[in-house]
Amino acid sequence: MTIRLEHVNVTVPDPDKTARWLCELFGWHIRWTGSAINGGYTVHVGSDAQYLALYTGPGGAPQIDKDTSYQKIGGLNHIGVVVDDLDATEARVRAMGYETYSHADYEPGRRFYLNDENGIEFEMISYA
Repeated sequence: MTIRLEHVNVTVPDPDKTARWLCELFGWHIRWTGSAINGGYTVHVGSDAQYLALYTGPGGAPQIDKDTSYQKIGGLNHIGVVVDDLDATEARVRAMGYETYSHADYEPGRRFYLNDENGIEFEMISYA
C-alpha cells in the first residue's frame, strides 16, 4: 500500500497572486482553478503529484491572524518544501523581496524560513 500526502489547503486573500510567486520560485504549475466551498475560489498549484490548494472565500479571505499558530490546536505552523540547491533557492527568495531567517544546519539537512505576504511560514530544506 502506497500512502503519500497529496495536498494542503490554506486560505489566502488572493490565490492567483500567491500561486504566481510559488510557480516562479519552485517551477510549479497551476493544476486547476475554480469555484470552491461556500462560494469561494481555489487555485491548485504544485507538481503533478502534490499541490497546495489556495482558497479564498467570497469577497476575499479574512485578515491575517497575528496570533501564533503554534498556540492553536490545528494551527498551520509552516509548510516545508525540499529543494535541491538551498543557496540558489535563497537567492531567488531574496530577489523576490522576501526576508529569510532561522538558518540552521542539523540532521537531517540545512534549512531556512520565510514568511509570505499571507502570514504563511515556509521552511526550505535541502538534504543534499
